[in-house]
Amino acid sequence: MKRSEIAFGIIKIPVDFIMTFAAFIAAYELRLITESFGWIAKPIDYSVLPTQIEYIYFSLSVAAALVAVFALGKMYNLKTTHKFSKESKRVATLCGIWIMLIITYFFFTRTFPFSRLAIIYSWALTFILVIAGRAVIKLIQNGLLKAGIGKRRLLFIGNNSITTELAKLLEQDLSYKIIGLIGKTTPKTNIKNLGTISQLEYILKKQKIDEVIQTKSDTSETQSEDILELCDLHHVNYRFTPDLVEVRRTNIEIETLGSIPVINLKPTPLDGWGKVLKRIMDIIGATLGLIILSPIFLITAIAIKIDSKGPVFFAKLDDGSPVKRVGQHGNLFKFYKFRSMQPKTDSKRYSELAEKNTRTDGPLVKIKHDPRVTKTGRFIRKYSIDELPQLYNVLTGNMSLVGPRPHLPEEVAKYANHHRFVLTIKPGLTGLPQTSGRSDMGFEEEVKLDRYYIENWSLWRDIKLIFKTIEVILKGHEE
Repeated sequence: MKRSEIAFGIIKIPVDFIMTFAAFIAAYELRLITESFGWIAKPIDYSVLPTQIEYIYFSLSVAAALVAVFALGKMYNLKTTHKFSKESKRVATLCGIWIMLIITYFFFTRTFPFSRLAIIYSWALTFILVIAGRAVIKLIQNGLLKAGIGKRRLLFIGNNSITTELAKLLEQDLSYKIIGLIGKTTPKTNIKNLGTISQLEYILKKQKIDEVIQTKSDTSETQSEDILELCDLHHVNYRFTPDLVEVRRTNIEIETLGSIPVINLKPTPLDGWGKVLKRIMDIIGATLGLIILSPIFLITAIAIKIDSKGPVFFAKLDDGSPVKRVGQHGNLFKFYKFRSMQPKTDSKRYSELAEKNTRTDGPLVKIKHDPRVTKTGRFIRKYSIDELPQLYNVLTGNMSLVGPRPHLPEEVAKYANHHRFVLTIKPGLTGLPQTSGRSDMGFEEEVKLDRYYIENWSLWRDIKLIFKTIEVILKGHEE
């Protein structure tokens, strides 16, 4: 999902809140003004009216309630395809539900310290101001799309009547830019033919494709799986017309483009609001962790310096270059840990200690009873204290509290295509494999668990894994 889509989806929340608050304040003033017109409103009994401060608090509360109603009504979906006229109708409907909830609340609490006419004004002004706010957002978004900013670069796989119909439809949609199609035959449309399915990965990378829609129905099961695997690998949204392939995921969305139904296969719920919620939890969790665990940081640093010469943090390799790990989409980032080994011995894992590697089923290297580890290092590894500096990586956005293990560039270079699926999200401090209770887990099994986590993510699952991690850490683990 484009960052601009996320940004415009998020900005609607404060805009709706501010517009609703402004509507209630304006309604209050409007009610006072109309008091002078006896044929519009009766005189106000000021003895039963709330104070200005009370009314402001009330206005803030009902503004928050409107945002909640809109959220339940899916008005903050980050990717919207409906027209503004349809959005306006939904706003009107939800505003009606919201005002009825307010009136119902007053009915059951048997309190109504506000002018009834002010409530009517509030509903009308809220609808007008919310629509106005969203119209401004839409105008800005459309302006950026016309300038080519935030457009989704689209590739068709297939060349048939459905391709033609979808192309005509999406050419009118400012949010899409049709880059081309993949097909064996001469194009029946004016869309550029970019090659064959065998060239898909090259096309995805070169053309920076954001979305693939497959209308081709004669692909083999293997080809269909390869297409889906490549789309996952390159973080490309994949959709297809329903008669094409068997649905193998639970994360699906059935949509319509014009009159044509398409199925959107989502590799992970960690898109849109899922991504936003996870990032909020990461920032809060990492900040609290760094503050609460600061005494442990200090004690560990002192113990490392007393135990052996060298830096406190493992931040540089033997050749002096910074320690890096592979993050989301294969991007490298600087990685921090407490130093648990003798300095300048990291490269021995691939030379003198290579025969002691216990992870021979995959690209990872794990040395059991590693002679390079110091006494302090053995203790902080047992209780995973050496991993705590990665909270800084979480705070800077390179890692997450929960996710696949961050791997070395030389290890990732040996990944098979299906292994690279773990790179579709940020690596984590902990994850499903680390909390499974298995110390002898093979690499393939670890990848399967990571894939399950990615495809079935939820905020509640993250919270449970964090508490499970704390339990595992307190028990300690041997190398």
